[in-house]
Amino acid sequence: MKVVHTNEAPQAIGPYSQGIIVNNMFYSSGQIALTPEGEMVQGDIQAQTHQVFKNLKAVLEAAGASLETVVKTTVFLKDMNDFAAMNEVYGQYFADHKPARSAVEIARLPKDALIEIEVVALVKQS
Repeated sequence: MKVVHTNEAPQAIGPYSQGIIVNNMFYSSGQIALTPEGEMVQGDIQAQTHQVFKNLKAVLEAAGASLETVVKTTVFLKDMNDFAAMNEVYGQYFADHKPARSAVEIARLPKDALIEIEVVALVKQS
């Protein structure tokens, strides 16, 4: 196993890693709308979703992967009524490449975030 770490995404706020690589597969921890400096992005679901994707792109790059190599995403929403607005932003990042996805509403997210997304991706061979 290889631990993935980047300063271009928020640091882990608990006993976990930003991501782990096992057998050329990258497993990210869930990303919420924290900036790399640890500040929560204020705003609606769309603003928070854009920040989540900035974070995901940073950890994917650090792992030697990218949005184009994502196999599966899991989206956690504070309110399923935000699904359409989230999905509009999500589609900007996964336009041609459409990985498998689950989306669920949960009672509460860390830091009272509106959204959290985790990904599984194939690591590019060097």
